[in-house]
Amino acid sequence: MDRCIVLVDAGYLLGAAASLLAGEPSRSRITVDHTALVQGLRERAESDTRQPLLRIYWFDGAPDRVPQPEHRRLRVMPRVTVRLGALTRSDGRWAQKGVDAAMHAELTELARNRACSDIVLVTGDGDLLPGMMAAKEHGVAVHLWAVQAADGDYNQSEDLVAEADERRVLDRAWITGAVRAKELGGVCAPPPVPRPEIAAILSAPLPESALPGTAERPAEERPHPHPHPAAPAAARNGTEERVPPAKGVPTPKDLAALRAPGGHPAPHPPTATLRWSSDKGWVDRPAAEPPEALSMPTLAQLTTAEQRWADREEDITTVGGDPYEVGQVFARRWVERLGDQGHLQRLSGMYPRIPHRVDGELLRYAARFGLLAHKDDQIDEHDRYAIRAGFWREIDQRTATERTPAAE
Repeated sequence: MDRCIVLVDAGYLLGAAASLLAGEPSRSRITVDHTALVQGLRERAESDTRQPLLRIYWFDGAPDRVPQPEHRRLRVMPRVTVRLGALTRSDGRWAQKGVDAAMHAELTELARNRACSDIVLVTGDGDLLPGMMAAKEHGVAVHLWAVQAADGDYNQSEDLVAEADERRVLDRAWITGAVRAKELGGVCAPPPVPRPEIAAILSAPLPESALPGTAERPAEERPHPHPHPAAPAAARNGTEERVPPAKGVPTPKDLAALRAPGGHPAPHPPTATLRWSSDKGWVDRPAAEPPEALSMPTLAQLTTAEQRWADREEDITTVGGDPYEVGQVFARRWVERLGDQGHLQRLSGMYPRIPHRVDGELLRYAARFGLLAHKDDQIDEHDRYAIRAGFWREIDQRTATERTPAAE
């Protein structure tokens, strides 16, 4: 059959792109426009092979083989088929299982059935060498594509390179058409104005007076007053292993765990500053929410079954999953469905604190986009800042729109 097929090892493609653009092979360091990426792969494959595209197979790992948001977006795109292997954690690191075997099986089956005349492989794994050789024996031309290596050397198996019929390198200019590195602060969208940038807040010094018990501890045992904005990380197979930073200021959850005799909550340390991650930085959090916060409706209460279906469709097809963008999308839906716009003005007056019920729902929504660190039900601190900053940016824009007619 005179047509081409593309087999993509997503772990290799995106991990190598992250190394090239962000300096480390962690996929969390990049944002991907999957629509542009798929279109670029199709155009390049048809140009190189001079054959029309039959299909792109996207091979990736996922925890328990459950499709993640990017997989759900990809599998509804025309001419794209997603094949998932397992993503397991061993010795504190994530590793893909079954992806290479699935690619090998698909490669040999397509060649045996003469489903195409040309196969493009986007991978660097030498385990696919037997499959490549079998495909050639069935009369299929095999094109091997590499991502430009960050150090200028090969990032593919030399045996795989030697066996390929044709070889092409996807250079930095091509990669940046669909992939870009995230900013160090974790915010990929423009920060709100005039409020400070998220990166500046994360790097702001923490007063020693806010650290409970520091006065009684020797200086060499005190926590460092300047928490680093990015925790140390080790990467393997395009996934990131984050080391939790030492806690200097107790979170509300930390203080809630402190119990006085009899099981009653202990009083807050008089010098403690409760952490409320927002684009305003360190703020005091009152012990109880105001009555108007308790009456704030949640997005779920404002959403009909039809809207819920439409929301899921939008999440799959258009929402990229950037933390800042996620906060904006959630706020937009919440505001547009409010019957009583007085809630919007009352919420704006509560800045920077989001009512607990709404905030919890916001973070649960963000978890759908793979923003849970290591799937342990905790969202990375930098992502929490970005999610809430996006939320407040959208609220600012909406309240400004509400005020404009009155001013006229």
